Amino acid sequence: MAKAEAIDTRHYDVIVAPHITEKATLASEFNAVVFKVAESATKPQIKAAVEALFGVKVVSVNTLTQKGKTKRWKGKPYRRSDVKKAVVRLAEGQSIDVTSGI
Repeated sequence: MAKAEAIDTRHYDVIVAPHITEKATLASEFNAVVFKVAESATKPQIKAAVEALFGVKVVSVNTLTQKGKTKRWKGKPYRRSDVKKAVVRLAEGQSIDVTSGI
């Protein structure tokens, strides 16, 4: 019996959570999955983390930083934190079920 490869724990620090919205769901028609990632994560780190955690082949990674909005609560202003997202396009025939845990 072959020994299972241990997953590097740094991959869990790169991928924060799946980003589930209507737009992200529509992107799944084109083999794309959207994740919230760490602010310091680079595209090669995101690609390596997704391939290691989910066992899929990643074709491309596009990143964007959503700037936090200024909001008000009880009359006092505050600022939401910035969020970095990664749109990961998978190889043909590959898929990730973001509703299940890893």
